[in-house]
Amino acid sequence: MSINNGLAGRPDCANEKLLNPFVHHLELDTTYEKVKTALLTIILLPIRVFVICCFLIAGWLVASAGLWGLTEEELLEKPLSGWRRQLVPVVCFFGKFTCWAGGMYLIVKGKKAPRSEAPILVMAPHSTFLDAGIIYSIGSPSIIAKREYKNNQYITKLINFTQPIYVFRDDPDSRHNTIKEIIKRATSKLDWPQILIFPEGTCTNRSCLITFKAGAFYPGVPVQPVCIRYPNKIDTVTWTWDGPGALKLLWLTLTRPYSYCEIEFLPVYTPNDEEKRDPKLFANNVRKVMAKALGVPISDYTYDDCKLLTRAKEMNLPQAISIMDLQKLRHSLGMACTTQEEALVDSGTNLDLSKVSYNEFAKLLNIPPMEMSTKLLFSIYNKDDSGIIDMREYLLCVLAINQTTVEAVNTAFKIYDQSGQGRLRLEDFIKAVHHTLALTEDTATDIFHQVDINKLGYITFNSFMLHAEGREDLENLLYRNKEEKFIKKHGQFCPPDDHGRKRD
Repeated sequence: MSINNGLAGRPDCANEKLLNPFVHHLELDTTYEKVKTALLTIILLPIRVFVICCFLIAGWLVASAGLWGLTEEELLEKPLSGWRRQLVPVVCFFGKFTCWAGGMYLIVKGKKAPRSEAPILVMAPHSTFLDAGIIYSIGSPSIIAKREYKNNQYITKLINFTQPIYVFRDDPDSRHNTIKEIIKRATSKLDWPQILIFPEGTCTNRSCLITFKAGAFYPGVPVQPVCIRYPNKIDTVTWTWDGPGALKLLWLTLTRPYSYCEIEFLPVYTPNDEEKRDPKLFANNVRKVMAKALGVPISDYTYDDCKLLTRAKEMNLPQAISIMDLQKLRHSLGMACTTQEEALVDSGTNLDLSKVSYNEFAKLLNIPPMEMSTKLLFSIYNKDDSGIIDMREYLLCVLAINQTTVEAVNTAFKIYDQSGQGRLRLEDFIKAVHHTLALTEDTATDIFHQVDINKLGYITFNSFMLHAEGREDLENLLYRNKEEKFIKKHGQFCPPDDHGRKRD
């Protein structure tokens, strides 16, 4: 039975926009831009790449010379000195000219404070891998670098010459050690380079400042906020979780006649006693100062939201890019738990959830229809402004994002089961695995026919899982990470500790 009541209750959200800092759309819209890019790809790009490589090699050679005879442990113990320190301006020279060779013109506003006044520089917003070139344009401060970079022998020398602090972001111990090292250097009497930190921890589209991580603010020392802008007509630098890849951005940037980067050093921010005791308060107050200078709002998005977005995209959940908006809107409506959605899926309702109007959506979830958050929540799935959504997509996003992949597939089978008997027809099976395992229609169709060997016209979750157990490609999709593979093997969430007990 359909519960579609036409367009009744359709929300008007034309004047309301959900701010998503992790999305960047870039297309060359005009024929002129496309032709110009094609010509400059042939004429300008090879020259720029050659000159950039020359400067990078020269900088790498100087950095290698400066690090000659030093171990990584020695780099962590004390700052470079003597003739090694005198090579820093030389590496910075090659770094600046590498940016210049790529057509990047740097505009500096304000004055950079010395280390004695501000041991830490906090720069935001972080929006592109090209921000790394800024390091050499402002005196080669120490950076916080991902430990994965150590595996790249070609850039390790250039990074190590800044005496970085390496961090493995998914390792809790590494995070603790990183904070200890930041505190040690920031409060040291030795002549360490200033520490440059991007407190957002990930790239955004510069539409707002997301939550600052507290690492830069634990030492409780004065910091200098540094604002960064890319005031270009066509934004070819922004590298976000949903947008062009690094190679496309690099190509389009190098085929622009020129690009601008603007750095503004704000006055040094000295924390008061309360901010020294509360690094999060310190971080938030500095963020407000920077947001005001940039003329952008602040947002409570975090790096963890990026990880959530990545998982949603890997699974190909419907409207994956809006998964953070979905979570925040539900929370604002008092829907911290998913009990309402779970009850709706488990109720075995005969309602046609593929066609749900706005009023029905609010009624099914028992949320106030007059609330703006309700309207915005509905608008995420109201793709063509028809006033009708496929509520199964909403339910899948809410329930599957916090489940293991196997549990998510099982949930998808329930949501797309029109029979009420745990049986999926071909068209429903395609949707279930397309939006959890990111399988194509052709692949899903082949799997369906392989499972349905008796030509019943339907398959069940159990029959699909039995088939998947014998296929390495499906097992890799169903058990994506170490925890899920452990669950598959041992049937428990936490491996036993050294005494054979399960961890809490």
